[in-house]
Amino acid sequence: MPHIAKPDHVGKAIVWLLFGVAGGLGLDLCAKELLRTYSLQEFVLVRSAIGVFIFFVLAPRVFGGFKMLRTRRWKWHLLRTMLAVGAMYGFFYGLARMPLVNALTLGFTAPLMVTALSVPFLGEDVGWRRWAAVSVGFAGTLIMLRPGTGEFSFAVVAILIAAFCYACQAITARYLSSESMLSLAVYVVVGPLLIASTLIRNDNWITPDTKGWVLMAGAAMCSVIAWVGFINGYRRSSPVILAPFEYTALIGGAIAGYLIWDEVPDRWVLLGASIIIGSGLYVVYREVGQKT
Repeated sequence: MPHIAKPDHVGKAIVWLLFGVAGGLGLDLCAKELLRTYSLQEFVLVRSAIGVFIFFVLAPRVFGGFKMLRTRRWKWHLLRTMLAVGAMYGFFYGLARMPLVNALTLGFTAPLMVTALSVPFLGEDVGWRRWAAVSVGFAGTLIMLRPGTGEFSFAVVAILIAAFCYACQAITARYLSSESMLSLAVYVVVGPLLIASTLIRNDNWITPDTKGWVLMAGAAMCSVIAWVGFINGYRRSSPVILAPFEYTALIGGAIAGYLIWDEVPDRWVLLGASIIIGSGLYVVYREVGQKT
């Protein structure tokens, strides 16, 4: 197993993670509005291009210069880039086709996946009680989707695949904790940018108006904030501890969905989300409260 840096203070890691959550929620709000007009390929292309530009502008003064992009662990970065493509395309495809809170709830099966994946890949001690919590969390997903009622769709599958890719990214960030933050952030943005550039065509490109450019720039800035926050959080403490704190985005997502798009989650979504969140918080309790 590659060397894993000694965890920093958990409180600092949580603050960084919540900073990333705020950026991620801002990105989701911008994306939800943009995807009503623009294609997924265009959104990914423009957002990623602006994001890379922002990183490059900040690199000399904030991230230690372009030399911080150097790495000998190309295979790991290539894996993270592939995972980023799956996470980005899968989530935003589903987000464009379902209410915001539904998409976020499905996406937040990722912390449960992080718990499960921490066993084989990080050697974390996840006892039977936490395994039970993971199982209950996925049961909450089934309650929310209600198989056989028409709620299950390709958009749902896309978001669940995105959640798995995101969980794997969280694990790899812990593996690569000795790498620079600039290399961890930039390469996963360049990958989707290259993929989108090969998919864009005249029939799926609409030149953005002023509002579109503002939202695109906002999405890019929020994505930079999200990457900086998540990477700094997950490289400082165990994914098992940090992942459930991402659930705070559900509150903001539910409020924003109602105020902006008049989206009201039904009782099954609320019940499923409650079970998923409860199981995730139980994992935190088992981690910080007592040994399993």
